[in-house]
Amino acid sequence: MPAARQRKESEVSLEEEICQILKKTNALEFGAFKLSSGRVTPYYVDLRVIPSFPEAFRIVSDILVDAIGKELGAEGFDRVGAVPIAGTPFASIVALRLKKPFLYTRQNLRLRGRERRVEGVLMPGDRVLLVDDLVTTGLSLRRASSYIKAEGGVVTDAFVLLDREEGGKKRLKKTGINLHAVLKVSKAAKRLYEMNAIEEEQLNTILKQVKLG
Repeated sequence: MPAARQRKESEVSLEEEICQILKKTNALEFGAFKLSSGRVTPYYVDLRVIPSFPEAFRIVSDILVDAIGKELGAEGFDRVGAVPIAGTPFASIVALRLKKPFLYTRQNLRLRGRERRVEGVLMPGDRVLLVDDLVTTGLSLRRASSYIKAEGGVVTDAFVLLDREEGGKKRLKKTGINLHAVLKVSKAAKRLYEMNAIEEEQLNTILKQVKLG
């Protein structure tokens, strides 16, 4: 079988696996939701529920680790940094599996102890791969990056499971961060529609939101 065809079939299988998990865990909801950026969105993807399903968590973790290995390689970074809070379980598994030191950033400054925004060992010049569950505007990733840079770390890459395609990739690029996503939400939506997991109106809701972003 030609290599290009094998890659295509692998991508389709990967999309289907992730979408099956989104369906089984009820991670995708429709309604009116306010995101951390302040935006109101007509749909919400809650990947925080995945670690509550051990087999789904294992599959998603395997996919994420494999994708990072293929795109960046284990030599492409020195440490793995988690973006709180949703990215923490995924980032910790990535660090463990790739045998990299783990650290995480705080949402708020700790006003006791060492008063740090970065928890873990970080040496000047360390290349930190940021890992989060998904990206919308890129605000959380940019904030985490700024905390790490303030303590001497270097951030050039960020990895997420899902890109909501609402400008996050472009905004991160402006700050020197390359965003890598296992799956784009437009592809996920189309696959879910093909699986009869969402209706046509819901598919169009997601695709319209992507265009607005």
